[in-house]
Amino acid sequence: MIDPAGAVGPLLREAAALRQRGDAAGERATLDRAIALDPARPEAHNARGMRALADADFGAAVACFGRAIALDPREPALRLNLAAAHRAAGDADGEHAALQSVLDIDQLHFLAQLRMAELLQRQGLVSDAARHWSAVVQLAAQVAERPPALVEAERRALGFLEAHNVAFADALMDEFGGAPRLQAASRRFQACADHTLGRRRVYQNQCAGVHFPFLPADEFFDSAHFPWFAALEAATPAIRAEALAMVAGGADAIRPYVRLDAGTPATPWSRLDGSADWSACFLWEYGQRNDAVCDRCPVTAAALAAVPQTQLPGKAPSAFFSILRGGATIPPHTGVTNTRAIIHLPLVVPEGCGFRVGGETRAWREGEAFGFDDTIEHEAWNRSDEIRIVLIFDVWNPYLTPDEQADLARLFAVTDRGLVAPRA
Repeated sequence: MIDPAGAVGPLLREAAALRQRGDAAGERATLDRAIALDPARPEAHNARGMRALADADFGAAVACFGRAIALDPREPALRLNLAAAHRAAGDADGEHAALQSVLDIDQLHFLAQLRMAELLQRQGLVSDAARHWSAVVQLAAQVAERPPALVEAERRALGFLEAHNVAFADALMDEFGGAPRLQAASRRFQACADHTLGRRRVYQNQCAGVHFPFLPADEFFDSAHFPWFAALEAATPAIRAEALAMVAGGADAIRPYVRLDAGTPATPWSRLDGSADWSACFLWEYGQRNDAVCDRCPVTAAALAAVPQTQLPGKAPSAFFSILRGGATIPPHTGVTNTRAIIHLPLVVPEGCGFRVGGETRAWREGEAFGFDDTIEHEAWNRSDEIRIVLIFDVWNPYLTPDEQADLARLFAVTDRGLVAPRA
């Protein structure tokens, strides 16, 4: 029945008073009366769940918190209580799901990041835990008034991350067969490793991932670094025809380029999230060949096979047709790592299209390839009424030596193992 007389509120206050007096039986009975009066009150189910949790009746607690969430699905506190019930019951999968559901609502939720870090650390998923402990540190740094509990959480996070960096340093040393071999690597690679380990600061381009120090910060690379451009450009007409055929066919392989995780705060990318204003058709993605697309675009696939693409399992190569609708813009941004060069082969370029890297703006010219460092701020626009299509793929930064490329491949292999536990 519904509570037209408003009796539920007083009952909830009475239950809270009984809890303070330690009268568990009275609290349970009072909460059950409140729920019977109005079963649509999430706070009543939540309070009953907290009582069940205190009683170590974890199954009942999970059920009560689940009912509260069904009635108020956007309230993170209810999901955190559900995670606590799963944790108390020893159900790590249930706890993980509940915590992830909070982060899907708000990735900046401090307590959810903290509890997720603790859970993953308990499970021995060290690299995953490090991501969430890093988030704890970053979020804690933004708090002006720092209560003792936050200071303690930050202390634990920093301790974990320090141990994790030591473990990574040990694993890297093992990979290179000891300090002499690592020290024999180039000065630039050693600086890269030290920066990855948090041992030194580097004044750098804006890289979201691995930064390789002391590479020239070229906005656009000299085409002389890419002697294979001529053969690639010669295939432009056939590559353009294949790209247009994919677009005309409305291929399932074409999808929005920007796909943000649930719970991501608003950013300049939000307006492109899930939008076909900027879409992509991948031939290669994070080192995986898309056979269906490559089979439909044999000339493009052959052209890509003929260039020295970066080979990093799970990371590279990537290659795609980038499709920008008329009137669309790509906001200023920077890339992941300066260890690569991004290659553009313009295929369809109507009037009114432009591309800026750093302080230099260029107009694409169909069939004229170029390479640039995407860790320097760049943006693009299409002010026409037609689509713009560019073939985009990545290769090693031309300033890296072959030995540095090989060393980087080994560094990435260590970081991707994912379960590097700190040594005792």
